[in-house]
Amino acid sequence: MKVAEAVKLLDGQFFWGSDNAEVEVFSACGADLMSDVMAFVKDKVLLLTGLVNSQVIRTAELLDIQGIIFVRGKVPSREMIEMAESSSIILAGTKLSMYVACGKLYEAGLTEGGIRDI
Repeated sequence: MKVAEAVKLLDGQFFWGSDNAEVEVFSACGADLMSDVMAFVKDKVLLLTGLVNSQVIRTAELLDIQGIIFVRGKVPSREMIEMAESSSIILAGTKLSMYVACGKLYEAGLTEGGIRDI
């Protein structure tokens, strides 16, 4: 699934990176604990989170996460948008809860790969 398709499916909006949103992702990870993201995420992942701070961008940079969708109507700060822009990380948001957003993406077929084996 392309990031643009995921954002549209979630009735979302882009904060940065809509021009790059044709990037393909193979799974989604919903988490507010960046330590969980670092422990389990593999590659080609779309991160859904309600955490809105610079640590989210730094985590995405480390793990080569293609894009971040903020849930529950959260909006990143200008500083976060600038950090994402410098790393080419797509930022978007949705008013949906994390549970509903992850469920919609799963129903749409975003189910394979992206998570490390435990």
